Amino acid sequence: MAELAQSWRFWALLSAGFAALTAILAKVGVTGVESDVATFVRTVVILCLTGAIVLAAGQSQALTQIPGRSALFLVLSGLATGASWLCYFRALSLGDASRVAPIDKLSVVLVAIFGVVILGEKLSGVNWLGVVLIAAGAVLVAFR
Repeated sequence: MAELAQSWRFWALLSAGFAALTAILAKVGVTGVESDVATFVRTVVILCLTGAIVLAAGQSQALTQIPGRSALFLVLSGLATGASWLCYFRALSLGDASRVAPIDKLSVVLVAIFGVVILGEKLSGVNWLGVVLIAAGAVLVAFR
């Protein structure tokens, strides 16, 4: 089990499962609620949960040791996350979860492209084929 807990694949699969639950639960939760208010409630819950985890793990002192560059990029990432969530909840309030989520998952395609362009990561031909297939699949699922 300790080996599994150190596997990025394990955590990525859990992330995908929770992301799927997020879409379904959010779609039900946003009914009759302004999407920005729904996003706020979700954010407060996440803040409380992660705050409790940091405190329980005894990691609160590490907050003061974050290097300036890392802090800047974490803040920018937080702003991007907030913008993504606001847009996602607005989309869920207007459309079907089964059509909104695949478009949202085009982020996988964008991460691959940004990883290559911005971070200098390398993708093989098979990797690029996967990126194209993900994009095609998202479009096929999302549109009628």
